[in-house]
Amino acid sequence: MGTPSRLFASALMLGLAALHSSAAQAQGVSGLGFERVTNLASAVTGLIEGTVVDEAGKPLDGVVVSALGSTTAFAVSDKAGQFTLRQLPPGPYLLRAYLPGFLTTRSTMVNVRPAVSSASTFTLRREGSATAPRITDAAVGATAIGAPPAAAKAEGRDDTDFAWRLRHLKRGVLKEAEIMAGIPQDNDWFITDSFEFLGRAVGSSAKAATALFSDLSLGGQVNLLTTGAFDNPLQLLQLDRTSSVAFFSLGAPVGEHGDWTVRAAMNQSDLSSWMLAGSYVVKAPVAHKYQFGMSYSLQRYEGGNTAALMAVADAARNVGSVFGFDEWKVSQYLSVGYGATYAHYDYMLDGASLFSPRLSVTLSPTPKTRLRASAARHVSAPGAEEFLPPTSAEYLPPQRTFSPLSHAGLRTQELRHYEVGLERVMNGATIGVRAFQQRIDNQTVTVFGLRQLDTAASALGHYYVGAAGDANLRGVGVTFTHALAENIRGVVDYSLATADWSRTTPVEYAVLTTWVPSAVRSNNERIHDVTTSLEAEIPQSATRVVVLYKLNNAFASRDAKTAAFDARFDVRINQALPFMNFRTSQWEMLVAVRNLFHESLAHASAYDELLVVRPPKRIVGGLTVKF
Repeated sequence: MGTPSRLFASALMLGLAALHSSAAQAQGVSGLGFERVTNLASAVTGLIEGTVVDEAGKPLDGVVVSALGSTTAFAVSDKAGQFTLRQLPPGPYLLRAYLPGFLTTRSTMVNVRPAVSSASTFTLRREGSATAPRITDAAVGATAIGAPPAAAKAEGRDDTDFAWRLRHLKRGVLKEAEIMAGIPQDNDWFITDSFEFLGRAVGSSAKAATALFSDLSLGGQVNLLTTGAFDNPLQLLQLDRTSSVAFFSLGAPVGEHGDWTVRAAMNQSDLSSWMLAGSYVVKAPVAHKYQFGMSYSLQRYEGGNTAALMAVADAARNVGSVFGFDEWKVSQYLSVGYGATYAHYDYMLDGASLFSPRLSVTLSPTPKTRLRASAARHVSAPGAEEFLPPTSAEYLPPQRTFSPLSHAGLRTQELRHYEVGLERVMNGATIGVRAFQQRIDNQTVTVFGLRQLDTAASALGHYYVGAAGDANLRGVGVTFTHALAENIRGVVDYSLATADWSRTTPVEYAVLTTWVPSAVRSNNERIHDVTTSLEAEIPQSATRVVVLYKLNNAFASRDAKTAAFDARFDVRINQALPFMNFRTSQWEMLVAVRNLFHESLAHASAYDELLVVRPPKRIVGGLTVKF
């Protein structure tokens, strides 16, 4: 995967170059119209189309047509005798056709030109009785991205996703199929006729493969990323602060009922860690749409931070969780959601096993109106953000170490959240109002860069956690969602809340008042919060931008004695690289910068982000490959 510094620097330079190129192109062709990058990339390839008939002029079904040139491609003729070889790089290709029971044709040379269709027709003569197995059911051949011929549709050609993927198989995969089928491995078969042998291999094993995987359509994502943290722009040049992260996701539909997904991530530095998560989600239109899954994370620290070494007594931390939720559609107007999460944290001495249930009821009197009520109890451990599976693949825990703020140790935070809301769709926009109440026990406070008298200052990759006390909070909120343009969508949320605090234990109170006095809150505190998000897609340059910005008047600060007005942000840019796409894979470059500590604001208390003191900015860059 390369050194972290080289990978990070390459991703960052590639991102700046791509964005600069997109902007320059937009200015240079203003008023002349745009052409998609994907169209430009596909224009450099050509295709070969043709028909296979017998000596009587009747179309032949199941003929293996091969093209050998700068690349190797295969196609299988349909019942109309038609075949298509697509996405061929320009140049000469040697074409041959084979069908059991027919004489092998002479090779035909075809010259492929960019964005041009080349024609080739084969006539096969019968050799004798055709008793060899047919390969029609195998659907093995080259890609057929466009719509199939009308005759093929009428005859019921297999155009399922699995059949399409089989038509993209390479020769190496087909050779594995012949081994599984028990075909003799003669060493001289290359000398006789490789394509004749290929036809026998495919014909004897494709039906078995279709029976085993007829409803399996695998897809996934691989990320090769570099992530780091910085407090000022000069630290961007210190590439030794970065670490490499590998992410892998694999999923497939289970018939037409649902989807299963498995995700895994790992990184290697002074903090070695890995994460594994799996889930199953029902997508079919049924009364019960349930989902369940599990996750497991491990964190091992091998660095020299004294505070981190003392906190990780057994040299590693392990966290496991399982969840299950169900959305029950009782009737056309009423649905009920319920479920729970169970997690076990091995580093928590008290309350290591955490149970978090939630319940919601939704009433929809009209298609454009929805009334919702929910109640939830969420129990979380300090540092849980480092072990939870990410909702987006750009941020991959665990990445940092943490230790207790005082000798009181680590205590769980319990949040009881109650909410009633009304949503209405009007003229393409959605307006929602809500009233909520939160009761928080042992609200977690997170402090970066703390320097105590008896310890050295914590690094960017290490923070302290403690409990700021208990709070009762009541508030109201308004949300406005609207599509600003065809490819731009924005959300604005405003909330006003009032909180009453009770002080924490004397030990925690003494430490907070000494080192982070702004984390100690007074009674009757009023909180104003504005959170905006913007998601835009630029089809002309195949660019996607997501921006989240949060403003609040109650952020804790290490340099102030009281809460202050501050902001947090999260910016992500995905730039497609269509010139690197191979077959069905899609390559993207990713650059993301954020100082928002929590990966997701869902199921979080109003103070979870506000009591994160001086979080460093995190930057992520690299390549993502979707297949």
